[in-house]
Amino acid sequence: MKVMMFLLLALVACELGTGRTASSSPGYSYGDQTGKNGACLSCHADTAKVKGTRYIDPAKYAHTNHSRIGCLACHDEVTGGHGGSGRTTGKTSCVVCHGDINVEYSRSSHAGNATCNGCHNPHRVNSPNEISGQDMNRMCSSCHDIYSVSASHGKWLPQADLHITMLPCITCHTGSKNYVINLYIVKRSTEERSGKFDLASHGELRKLAEGRDIISLIDTNGDGYVSLAELRNFNRNPQYKDLHLYGMMIPEQVTHSFQILDNRRDCTFCHASGPGAMQTSIIAVPEANGTFRKVAVEKGAVLDALYATPHFYMMGGTRNSTLNKIGLVILAGGLVMPVGHGFLRFLTRKIRKEREDRHE
Repeated sequence: MKVMMFLLLALVACELGTGRTASSSPGYSYGDQTGKNGACLSCHADTAKVKGTRYIDPAKYAHTNHSRIGCLACHDEVTGGHGGSGRTTGKTSCVVCHGDINVEYSRSSHAGNATCNGCHNPHRVNSPNEISGQDMNRMCSSCHDIYSVSASHGKWLPQADLHITMLPCITCHTGSKNYVINLYIVKRSTEERSGKFDLASHGELRKLAEGRDIISLIDTNGDGYVSLAELRNFNRNPQYKDLHLYGMMIPEQVTHSFQILDNRRDCTFCHASGPGAMQTSIIAVPEANGTFRKVAVEKGAVLDALYATPHFYMMGGTRNSTLNKIGLVILAGGLVMPVGHGFLRFLTRKIRKEREDRHE
């Protein structure tokens, strides 16, 4: 007991000696639900106190891994008097925690042209699985002008505008081997033929779901898994006539090895990959904090282009068993006449020969 009392007194003395108290230290909460980041967010989450890049959206920041380790893990030079000094605080280099990514990135064509902060806001950064393909491309477009990119790709890529808007840049410009079709809930009133579309927002879908989990619009039995039957019911439901599912092919494993890969210039890389590469798909559902939650879809959904994913089609990649059967019937029907005619002529050749002889 004496030892415990001594340690407690020593801790209090240490706090008093540094001029930091539980209410003024950035490492303590102000009694809200922001935990150890409470003191920092009491100013930085208030637009009346901070402006521009110093403002931090508390909901988006709370979702990041950075918030879990705390503000002081990166801003270790902050003192108790930081709020009134008006001085910009230093920050720890990303390399301290992300050394492996830095090694990979340093070997890419981007190295030396952009730092981590050029693409990632540390107060809003999320894992690749939590953002949309459009979000990924917004990072690229902060440096790469979309019109210039479209013009340069158009020299060799057919329908360059469509490809660029419907594929994340990293699908072609990283060394990932496996891909997943991300299906997003999209507003039908947009110009999807030109590759432009608007994702349905969390608020819009939440209202449609009448307060229920958004995924219940599709996953009607609530088992956390979307079947082909549930996809078909969603597409046929007149209540959702203003919505449909739109697919984007995204790398299964996102890397920082940005580069120009010659095999991506070969159309067959995507368009002759066959049904095997198109089996895996997921529904990406928007969350209130700006991220996306991924829900597994029954394998083969994107191959059912008539009913399950009628608005996703990739030449040479998607197949449909019904269309295959119809195609075979048409082919067979087209062959009936010439083959049948030739066969009948073969059977009647002797009769025709006798008639020709009599006429002579």
